[in-house]
Amino acid sequence: MRTTPSKSRPMMAPDVLGLDTRAAFRQAAVALLESLPEGGRLAIDLRATHHVDSAGLGVLMLIQRRAAERGQTVVLQHPQDELRFLLSITKLDEMFEME
Repeated sequence: MRTTPSKSRPMMAPDVLGLDTRAAFRQAAVALLESLPEGGRLAIDLRATHHVDSAGLGVLMLIQRRAAERGQTVVLQHPQDELRFLLSITKLDEMFEME
């Protein structure tokens, strides 16, 4: 009997999403995207993330771009006000679904 892969994967973001954490975060996110089928959804939980710098924004954009290439969606869950503001002023808020 063949099982159907789940169409959604959750992922917790680190407390600080920045220069020191971006490589490991990107690697983990890409691995999850590769485990999802086309049309799949990566849900990044940002509830514990209290700081995002430009490197963190960059890695979120790279993850979203990789997902789009694969016909997948990235959802940002529980983003703090700081991240919402950064996404808004950089006009990146339209790239992501937010919950």
